Amino acid sequence: MSFDGSFIHSMKQELTALLQTGRVSRINQPYPNELILTIRAHGKNHQLLLSANPTYARIQVTKIPYVNPAVPTNFAMIMRKHLNGAILTEVHQLDNDRVLQLGFTGRNELGDQTKLNLIVEIMARHSNIILISRSDNRIIDAIKHVGSDVNRYRLLLPGATYINPPKQDLQNPFAKTSFNDITQLIKDYPNVDVLAGALQKTIQGLGKDTAKALAQALHKDTHVEENFKAFFEQFNSPKPTLSHIGNNKINFTAFPYPDTDKNEFYPTLSDLLDAYFATRAQRDRVREQGAVLIQVVKKQLKKNRTKLKRLKKDLKETENADEYRVKGEILTTYLNKIQRGMTTIELPNYYENNAPIKIKLSNQQSPSENAQKYFKRYQKLKSAVKYLNEQIHLTQQEIDYFESIQSQIELAKPEDLVDIRYELEQGHYLKDHEQHKKKKNKRRKINKPEKFVSSDGTEILVGKNNLQNERLTMHTADKRETWLHTKNIPGSHVIIRSFDPSQETIDEAAALAAYFSKAQQSTKVPVDYTRVKNVRKPNGTKPGYVIYDSQQTVLVDPDEKLVNQLSENAKK
Repeated sequence: MSFDGSFIHSMKQELTALLQTGRVSRINQPYPNELILTIRAHGKNHQLLLSANPTYARIQVTKIPYVNPAVPTNFAMIMRKHLNGAILTEVHQLDNDRVLQLGFTGRNELGDQTKLNLIVEIMARHSNIILISRSDNRIIDAIKHVGSDVNRYRLLLPGATYINPPKQDLQNPFAKTSFNDITQLIKDYPNVDVLAGALQKTIQGLGKDTAKALAQALHKDTHVEENFKAFFEQFNSPKPTLSHIGNNKINFTAFPYPDTDKNEFYPTLSDLLDAYFATRAQRDRVREQGAVLIQVVKKQLKKNRTKLKRLKKDLKETENADEYRVKGEILTTYLNKIQRGMTTIELPNYYENNAPIKIKLSNQQSPSENAQKYFKRYQKLKSAVKYLNEQIHLTQQEIDYFESIQSQIELAKPEDLVDIRYELEQGHYLKDHEQHKKKKNKRRKINKPEKFVSSDGTEILVGKNNLQNERLTMHTADKRETWLHTKNIPGSHVIIRSFDPSQETIDEAAALAAYFSKAQQSTKVPVDYTRVKNVRKPNGTKPGYVIYDSQQTVLVDPDEKLVNQLSENAKK
């Protein structure tokens, strides 16, 4: 997998055909390192995603909806000021490097025409999105500011002159005319893997997988020039491919590479990237935006697990309570044999056929006080049993609660984190982490559950967190509808909006319940289902906690393709 210069060559052609002459109608920055330009071209609106994410840097047209922050960032506001209404005039790649330049013409506040370049540098952790004025090459702003303390070669700050990334002494494969050096490399490095490494040091824009695919193409026969040109010609007519490689890994390429199987083909490179990055990038955003929530949940789990371990240890000690009672009774029976100042005494234990028992004494207490000390210890331990069992039950409930929150964060979309944060704030678990405390804690609106439609057209609703689960089950659902949940596993509440659903719909809803649970990666997941009227919430319990009866159980396998299909059904 590599969004290398050769892949960008194909993407440049796709973006040119789709977006050139289009007008920018909207600009948003839904995530810290990502920008969305809505461009209307050829009678349609297209969402152009520019990402400087260190792990998932890319440029593509996306169909995945994004939730924008309530307050736009400064960078988004500057982009809107300069690019709103601008027309995309050209898409240019810097040689075969990982740099794409989008040329725009627009109007400034005075109505004068301006020419701007929006530059996307796709270079892992050095990735950036930079807006420059074409007239003087000055940087207007960058999504990541880079000062001289980080990079001495060039500044990426507003007002600085834009300098291209350091140029490597490599050849552009799409402009290459002489192939003697390639022929020599083949002779010097007959091994494919070694040749691939040598090609990366010679040809510009080759990721590791592309270099290996090129090496294999060059090894087919002695027609070096033809093989070289034929390989790169495929980037001009891409066949977007999602393929499986070793160790259960998935790879995306502009066309099928050797040594892959289970190839899936997509109509466009952007569709391919949506399929590949949708889940991966979403989880990364959740980790990034939910860092405080994840930290709080881990802290609470660690604290409660330690507490549970200590409580169980204390409970185990109460098993010896009767020993203290027996010793107290024996001391009371033989008080006349005890003298003040003794530290131990051996007496017959009439509970064990008068076998001798050794009892410790305090030399500072009277015989009667020593006996009472054992009775008090016995009473204390017996009283502790009830308290300890109650505390163990409550602590286990806390652990179950935070394990469910942890599972919800793992399965959440970035917009779902708002509800989870609110829930933790309401429970006072985030008291020390709130950055903006309000004078009045106003009740906020909970996001709606996710909607799916089964194969026979029945609506299915899925809660994505405890607050959504509780509202869905206890307030939204009709008592005659069907409720589903994974059996003894943290997960979502699922409601089938039908009084008499088909078995096919029940199975599909159960698959949704299994997928949106902690058992997402398991097979044969047990899912309970019953009428909503059989689901109850005990008083004083945490959000989303319910008990139920009269249930039936079905075993299902979580299926991402089925989930996507049911989601697509809901959009029709």
